[in-house]
Amino acid sequence: MEPKRAPVPNPSKGSGVPRVVVAETAAKVNTDAGVKIDVRRTNFWYGSKQALFDVSIPIREKQVTALIGPSGCGKSTFLRTLNRMNDLIPGTRTEGEAMLDDSNIFDKSQDVVSLRQQVGMVFQRPNPFPKSIFENVAYGLRAQGKSGKYIKEQVEASLRGAALWEEVKDRLKSSALGLSGGQQQRLCIARAIAVKPEVLLMDEPASSLDPIATLKIEELIIDLVEDYTIVIVTHNMQQAARVSQYTGFFLSGKLIEYAPTTELFEHPKRKETEDYISGRFG
Repeated sequence: MEPKRAPVPNPSKGSGVPRVVVAETAAKVNTDAGVKIDVRRTNFWYGSKQALFDVSIPIREKQVTALIGPSGCGKSTFLRTLNRMNDLIPGTRTEGEAMLDDSNIFDKSQDVVSLRQQVGMVFQRPNPFPKSIFENVAYGLRAQGKSGKYIKEQVEASLRGAALWEEVKDRLKSSALGLSGGQQQRLCIARAIAVKPEVLLMDEPASSLDPIATLKIEELIIDLVEDYTIVIVTHNMQQAARVSQYTGFFLSGKLIEYAPTTELFEHPKRKETEDYISGRFG
């Protein structure tokens, strides 16, 4: 008997919805999952230019939320508000609320160092430090003043968690810069999870990788969501459909639609969403 597959909408029947096949991962959506970060009416400016407009979205606990949309739509800007990375850019300003448990991420009294331990980030291009593989993962733990024994145990656990241990266990003292691009990105994920964050932000983590390395990152995301709340920005709608349980569609700095991934791709409620995922956008 043929295995059941997700239905593929047929544009010829008038829906206009694309052939984006939603993977079984999306079926694992937990509609009862608590809200880990409750974003309410968030606005953001680069100097006098407003880049985000009244964005409200519940980031569900231990679910993957994918953010999609055309280039320049604000999805990466929004992602960086969640751990205050935009603070590093002069002249930026954020208004609104992003409640992480009982604390507003945007509050000026927020301890940003502590926040970034709770909300880790993996960037578009792998950015390992010019140190050994071991020291890359140990970096944050040393900054926390952890013991040598704890660091050694946690480095191994984190490399295992990033599906990299078997590939590097015999060369932990070698430079991280000698790893392949895909390995470097998994190393950066290991470095991020070593300090045990609650949330993991990923800004197009596979966009610079080859298809095989991309598949490994996607498989890793599916495994990591068992322990972490994950938000991923991706320019690849198929990737969003493969790894996420929830998806938000951004356009011109606004969150146009947010829904469980299956619902958004197969039954979009907004015309802008349907036009984008059907390829009729722009």
